[in-house]
Amino acid sequence: MTRVEIRQRKSAIGEKERARRTLSALGLRRTGQVVGHEDTPVLRGMLRQVAHLVTVEVAKTGEGSSSR
Repeated sequence: MTRVEIRQRKSAIGEKERARRTLSALGLRRTGQVVGHEDTPVLRGMLRQVAHLVTVEVAKTGEGSSSR
């Protein structure tokens, strides 16, 4: 599964209520905070709603690789 790291880069002050609630649902509370989530269609929709407030980095997890 692919993991996504989301960083809030802009304050939610002055934003519409819907954008503030989306940030809260993502687990973001303050500027500069980073949270990680699994990449799903629902998450992508949420990110589309607040794309002007966040930056997204995709990190692929190595489930199939062995650490031997």
